[in-house]
Amino acid sequence: MPITTVGLDADDTLWHNETLFRLTHARFVDLLDDHGDAETIEARLADVERRNLRLYGYGVKGFTLSMIETAMELCDGGAPPEVVREILAAGREMLAHPVETLPGVDAVVDELAGKYRLVLVTKGDLLDQERKLAASGLGDRFSAVEIVSEKDRATYERVFARHGTGPEEAVMAGNSMKSDVLPAIEAGAFGVHIPYHVTWAHELADAPEGHPRYVSLSRIDELPDWIAAIGDQA
Repeated sequence: MPITTVGLDADDTLWHNETLFRLTHARFVDLLDDHGDAETIEARLADVERRNLRLYGYGVKGFTLSMIETAMELCDGGAPPEVVREILAAGREMLAHPVETLPGVDAVVDELAGKYRLVLVTKGDLLDQERKLAASGLGDRFSAVEIVSEKDRATYERVFARHGTGPEEAVMAGNSMKSDVLPAIEAGAFGVHIPYHVTWAHELADAPEGHPRYVSLSRIDELPDWIAAIGDQA
């Protein structure tokens, strides 16, 4: 079957994101260094984030709330006002941070948009993801943009039916094995893993090695030729 639709992840596939979160993590640890060592603080924050995902979803705002909650726990419910102010300031800075696209992204998006229905499929806060897409300058190349609360099999079935000819004729590419690759393959699409140099712990998962609809590429600029080869085999 020919490939008609290509889905692309946003954060850490088209532009840098996790590195900013890592810098804020380090800032948070320094802020609370009187209340535990780095490993303890990071572990507590990870537990709180995991607990809050179903309530706050993904993105900077939920992360900021989880940092405040973690600080309250580590300070026995009495986090000093200056600590809360510093956390809120860090969250605002993340939301205002410039968008830097990854190497090769602009050319790849241009090429794919000229050959396929190109769909952005991303999780996160609606306003922040819309801001980053606008700042990236890539928005007008996409046939559709889907900002979703979760990426699972049903999401990809819905997205590729709505904006394409079904998941069987679609490719989904991104840096998260858990969100971009595995559920897309479950839906019947091709899943392409393009690793970023750091990955959020909540997005880690084992690769489906040997699956006929899975591939891992080193860089996003390898994607157009790989998709073309798949089409030639159809």
